[in-house]
Amino acid sequence: MCTTSIYEARNNFSNLVALAESGEPVELTRYNKPVAVIISYDEYEQTKKPSLIDRLNDLKKQYADVLDDEGIPLPPKAYPDPNRKIFEE
Repeated sequence: MCTTSIYEARNNFSNLVALAESGEPVELTRYNKPVAVIISYDEYEQTKKPSLIDRLNDLKKQYADVLDDEGIPLPPKAYPDPNRKIFEE
């Protein structure tokens, strides 16, 4: 891994991007502390987490047989209307 300061990276940004494209990550530092890394887009795509929607869709496919509730007869629930007054005669 190549390490350089942000100040030096400003002057050599094109070279650092080319280095990252070739597969070598570039660590950027500020006051000798690492703050960022330049990596190739392919490497970024490999480390990117799937979105929540993608994960939920995968779970839905994985548990499709469990989630299929067509065979379970559930009677509709009837709740009394609290605004309706029932008068007994």
